[in-house]
Amino acid sequence: MVNNAGDKLFGAFSYFVLAIVGLAAVVPLLYVFSVSLTPFAEVLRHGGYVLIPKELTFSAYNKLLGTSAIPRSLAVTVYITVVGTTINLILTALIAYPLSRKQLPGRSVFLLMVVFTLLFSGGIIPTYLVVKATGLIDSLWALILPTAVSSFNVLIMKSFFEQLPEELFESARIDGAKEFRILFRLAVPLSLPVMVTVGLFYAVGHWNSFFNAIMYVTDRTLFPLQVVVREILMLSQQPLENAEDQVPTVTMQMAAVVFASLPVLIVYPFLQKHFTKGMLLGSIKG
Repeated sequence: MVNNAGDKLFGAFSYFVLAIVGLAAVVPLLYVFSVSLTPFAEVLRHGGYVLIPKELTFSAYNKLLGTSAIPRSLAVTVYITVVGTTINLILTALIAYPLSRKQLPGRSVFLLMVVFTLLFSGGIIPTYLVVKATGLIDSLWALILPTAVSSFNVLIMKSFFEQLPEELFESARIDGAKEFRILFRLAVPLSLPVMVTVGLFYAVGHWNSFFNAIMYVTDRTLFPLQVVVREILMLSQQPLENAEDQVPTVTMQMAAVVFASLPVLIVYPFLQKHFTKGMLLGSIKG
């Protein structure tokens, strides 16, 4: 195929726009990371904006990791992310699989109930009253169970299950397999892309858990990482503990943001292939 002058001009313009969008996404990340590693004197000398530091210092990170709040909150966040994502995937698969079977009695009614929750919700106060009545206040389960199932993710997984060949399920039933065995031995292994996609949605949501923690948790030992980072961003001019040396506010803030965001940024590239494939395949019949 021979490209004419118009095609080449359009291609050049497209690359230019993509480069601008890429820089708009990368520059803020680079700024935050650079300031967290830059001595405060150099930050002041450059008016608060440093993209490539000339000197490096890890004092802000040493300060963060030297407090008891950060390691404890990190352990809480890892726990609710691992346990919560596992529960999310199991429950979502258990709902999505039967909804993907057209022979399910009352299927349209159940689908309507799932879609209804996308449009209407009980609100903050009724949800809080339910969490309180079930005794979940001041427990890690309050950060897991209220968001155990997402209707949006159920519909994505349901659409993916519908694309699997029905002949596979029929042959498994002829061999004597029951529905639970078909789901976990056949449907789930064949649905790895959508499992990774939905799992990433849930995991990022748990990792960034903030609002639910403020609503349902008052015990500071149960605060997840994002709540502790918020306190650092708001109160970093005060010592986190009785320390003699105080790291400047701006570098502490940037180090806290990097510390909270870096794990997701590291994991995402390894899941990007499955993530993209899952989104495309899971949305064909959406």
